[in-house]
Amino acid sequence: MTTTTEARTRSGRLMLNKVPEVTIWFWVIKILCTTVGESFADWINMKLGVGLVNTAWIFTAVFVVVLAVQLRLKRYVPFPYWLTVVVVSVTGTLYTDILTDQLNVPLWISSAVFSVLLAVVFGVWWLRERTLSIHSVTTLPRESFYWLAVLVTFALGTATGDWTLELTGWSPGASVLLPLGLIAAITALWKFGANPVLSFWLAYILTRPLGANIGDWLASPKVAQPGEPTGLDLGTFTTSLIFLGLILATVVYLTVTRSDVTETYEAAHAAHASGGPRRERVGLAGFGLLAVATAGLLVWAHGQPHAGPAPEEDNTSAVQMAPGVAVKKFPPAKVAALKTLASTSLKDARSGNAKGAHAAAQSLRDLWDADQPSLQPLDNTGWTSIDAQMDKVLGTFGIDHSNPPMPAAQQEKELNALLTDMG
Repeated sequence: MTTTTEARTRSGRLMLNKVPEVTIWFWVIKILCTTVGESFADWINMKLGVGLVNTAWIFTAVFVVVLAVQLRLKRYVPFPYWLTVVVVSVTGTLYTDILTDQLNVPLWISSAVFSVLLAVVFGVWWLRERTLSIHSVTTLPRESFYWLAVLVTFALGTATGDWTLELTGWSPGASVLLPLGLIAAITALWKFGANPVLSFWLAYILTRPLGANIGDWLASPKVAQPGEPTGLDLGTFTTSLIFLGLILATVVYLTVTRSDVTETYEAAHAAHASGGPRRERVGLAGFGLLAVATAGLLVWAHGQPHAGPAPEEDNTSAVQMAPGVAVKKFPPAKVAALKTLASTSLKDARSGNAKGAHAAAQSLRDLWDADQPSLQPLDNTGWTSIDAQMDKVLGTFGIDHSNPPMPAAQQEKELNALLTDMG
């Protein structure tokens, strides 16, 4: 990397390669960013209290700002580049969550839509630039295509990762193994001589569910309902804080050492040259077999009995307490936040806004689950009482239950009962 090749954009601006060299550091920090995308998006969505759509708008605006800064640079600089990746990770996650939680789009449809969209992005990119290699991101159009592809891969990775968990019922810890194994297999095929560009983008997509599953495993509570997964109980905020710290430390290291800087396509291409057309064809066949094997594994796992939401109803239905008593030992701010979401859902249900009521109930569920590690130890009996009524509310919306949504009158009844329980 001693030779510097510059590319002049159509606007006349000189640029060097805007993407870091794909070393072990690239993949380490990419996985860290995807974990932050999962945990930080969940935490921000619950703490901002402005709703999933508004949260997505906020991060879209932040993404536009940081991307504008990144695009104005003439070469790769670690801090703005990886800041953009972190923000696009959160933004892409929120887009998928809107489709799933707000619009009730099935995950298999989201996965299909984002797959088609990614294919379109790559197709237009190739037709215009005749290369999809990240070692030749030396013009503004190429960098624009690159970031658009990155955004779609995060949304696609979120959808396919969540769909996999929905199909299999695997625990967060076990769910890490599938994307990790697929990335290892792709790496082996790349080493053999598979197409490096295809190998890179396949691995790039898979790091999203890998990082998200790691984040879920770290944030999930240790004590869960029977049949549910357990984690390390760090919580979404602590997990985000830890990984943001690791990202910052890694970026500082890369800024000082410049060990991930690549300035020429030729030098990078020589380091990653494939084994020729024959090995590329064999590698492509290997990718096909890997896809078939993965589909077979998911079909098999889906056919196995795995825990559903029903046990929650049996374990939390017996405790009854006077109004306001169940939450007496809980922090007033957390109780107020829960009551606000319940009141919003009730108001929307009464006004006939079914989507708004469902979205508020979904946010209520997310906040309640996130607060479990801090609330349950304060008063297990009170927590169990509220959890029982919370489950009845979610049941009327068909959230975490197999039944379809119930009539608005039933939703209003259970929401009123929940608000009464919370005083």
